[in-house]
Formats: sequence, structure tokens, C-alpha cells
Amino acid sequence: MIHEVDGVLRALIRAEVLEGRQIAVVFDAPTREWAAKVNAPMVNLYLYDIREDMRRRERGLHNEYDERGAIVARRRPPRYFKLSYLITAWTKRPEDEHRLLSSLLACLLRYEALPPDRLAGTLAEVGAAVPMSIALPPPEDRSFADVWSALGGELKPSLDLVISVPVTASPVYEAGPPVGDEGLRAEFGDMPAPGEGGGVTEAQPGRGGLPVYGSRPGRPGRPDRPDRPAPQPSGLGGERVRGVSLRITETRGGPSSETRGGPSEGRGGRSEGRDA
Repeated sequence: MIHEVDGVLRALIRAEVLEGRQIAVVFDAPTREWAAKVNAPMVNLYLYDIREDMRRRERGLHNEYDERGAIVARRRPPRYFKLSYLITAWTKRPEDEHRLLSSLLACLLRYEALPPDRLAGTLAEVGAAVPMSIALPPPEDRSFADVWSALGGELKPSLDLVISVPVTASPVYEAGPPVGDEGLRAEFGDMPAPGEGGGVTEAQPGRGGLPVYGSRPGRPGRPDRPDRPAPQPSGLGGERVRGVSLRITETRGGPSSETRGGPSEGRGGRSEGRDA
């Protein structure tokens, strides 16, 4: 991916800036030792920083379709990485260097992204734009003076080129076949009674023909139930249903307690009765 960006930049600068002039385009680190060996005009594009562009990160999955429009696979969205190039011009005269830097700046300002017709390899297969910016202020955590100090060379006029490159190196998740009409079938209606293809049933006291747990559900029949007693009436004039009731009374002590409750209850006594 990085070498493909290098190739696009080299071809773009040679075609629109150098225009056939005998000026080399290199990607070497401009150290003090390297600068001492320069004996011909050249443009140096030094890649000094690579970091992810967190503002462009996406979540989720992207679908891949076949010629029929069906989803055949899913993959993670591309992640963008910023490639920072330090562009410098090297000639024998400072005036020639400034003129060359001016031509480079004018060329790169015409584009907000790498020209699509010059993309090749994986950059062309992605089908996404490759944005770039030129001569923007550096981030707060980095300055160009620090870059030159790290290289051990003298500070030199330069252009900062930042290119956001999409990277699609991620696992591919194959999608299952599409669901057709035969995938699921639902019917509505009465369920068959026992003996007509229904589930296994089991007689229970008072409720015959209930389905057995875990068997195929069936609709039990509703025959008459002679084994279930008919409801018995209760109340005035009817037969009383057998049961048990509990009544608790309390007599408080006093002069009239014996008169009201009789001798059998006694002072402070308590009587209980059970009706059957």
C-alpha cells in the first residue's frame, strides 16, 4: 500500500512538475550524511510518520454483493492511515530550490485527493478516494524542527504532504444463502383431535385426554365426563357441601358476664365450636 502511494506521487510529480527535466525523485531520509553526497538536482519525499486517522474510523460491517445483488460476504470497513511526507528540493542554488518548491506546491494544491486515473493495485480495487492535504500546520505533538533534529541535518524549507490511505486488510465473513419461500411455512387452524394424527394423550383424574408433556401437541376431544361430579347447590333449601368451619368467641370479665354467657363460659373464658 505504501509503495503504491510512492509510485503515484513519483508519476504525478514527473508528469506535472518536472516535465521531462533531469531531476530525480527519491524517498531517502535527508540526513547530514545523505545531504553531503547529493551532487545533482532532486526532489526528496521522505516518509517520516504513519498513524491512523481516527476521525475516519467506521463501525459495523460492509456487504459484498454478487451479480444478482445477493449478499455473499461481509467485511470490516476500511481503516484510513495518514502518511506524512516531508518534501524538499535539492539544487546548487537556493533560488532554484524555491522555484521548484513553488511548482510542487502549485501542482499538489490542484488536488484534494490522489488522481483516480493514476491509482493502481489495491488502491484502485478499493474504489474509495485517497484524500490528501498540503502545507497544513503540523500537529501539536510534533514540529518540523523536531524532525530535522532527529535526522541530524540542518533545517531546510519543506512542504508537509499528508495522504489518508484506506487499508482493507481484514477478515471476510461469508454470508449464508438467502432465505426463500420454502425456508419457513406457517399454517393457522384447528389442531387434529386424538386418533386423527394428533399427539399422544393421557387420561388424568377429572380431565381426560390431556396431551403428554414433550409429545406432539394435539387437540384433545371434549367428551362427556361422567366421572366428574356435578356441582352441588348450597345455601337455603339446598344440600350443604361438607366442610369445616372454625368459630372463636371471647367473653370478657364483668358483673353481667355470667348472665350473658351462662355458667359454662366462665369469667374470661373462651369457647370454640366446629361445625361440620
